[in-house]
Amino acid sequence: MNDQLQRFIFDAYQIRGEIARAHNSFNDIIKKHDYSTEVANLVGELLIATSLITATLKFAGKITVQLQGDGPLNTAVINANQNLEVRGTANVSGDTAGLSFKQLVGKGHLMITISPEEGERYQGIVALEKDSLSECLEDYFIKSEQLATRIILHASAKNTAQAAGLLLQTLPAVDENHEADFQHVSALASTVKEEELYTLANDELLYRLYHQETVRLFEVQPIRFQCSCSKERCLTSLASITAEEILEMLNEQGSIDMHCEYCASDYHFEKDDLQILLNDEHGVQH
Repeated sequence: MNDQLQRFIFDAYQIRGEIARAHNSFNDIIKKHDYSTEVANLVGELLIATSLITATLKFAGKITVQLQGDGPLNTAVINANQNLEVRGTANVSGDTAGLSFKQLVGKGHLMITISPEEGERYQGIVALEKDSLSECLEDYFIKSEQLATRIILHASAKNTAQAAGLLLQTLPAVDENHEADFQHVSALASTVKEEELYTLANDELLYRLYHQETVRLFEVQPIRFQCSCSKERCLTSLASITAEEILEMLNEQGSIDMHCEYCASDYHFEKDDLQILLNDEHGVQH
């Protein structure tokens, strides 16, 4: 099944929902990294979670969802934009085989950073106090936005990488019955099986869960891997240091190599490649 996200609403309830699935984009994120199954699975869950959150945004911009803790998984991060172009990476500093979510991350925080193309950047933070990523995200929405939210996440990096998830959330303006309504649809969502999320068409999945309700599906949005690294961006990064420092690196190493932690691309720069940065405006003789 294609990498995709699809939003839906209930006619009878002030509740919105989303279903997301990722195969190719998940594989593209993990294939060049030597992650354990446990870390890769968490990256897959984070990918789906970020996609689900991105679809709730009402403006053009970028979003970063990051886990940071004192466990062997130091950080895990997924970047996405309003077009659901995603990339991600994880940093590990110890043995992660067989560890649970809480053992992987230890004590730390979940950070969601929203950077609209127009307007101010926003960052929300919540402590990693729950037993799963989905529960931490639900905790985030309750504490930061006061919105009842149910999130179901699954990922499997074994054999064929696949990840999927479901989000339910009350709308900001709801009637007095919303709590009972939300508990009802959330309880039904809890019956979904992992394999159903991976394999069933969205309309079939929702019919199995909510065949007594009227559910309206919106247009499918594709999810795809897209890393924003480039040689030009590397040059921009190098421009943030002085020409003297660049020359010192060249004298010590002969060249400058840069590595993208997201897609594992390598960029190699000889002195001739850096002449635009080594100009007389910096007062450097070369």
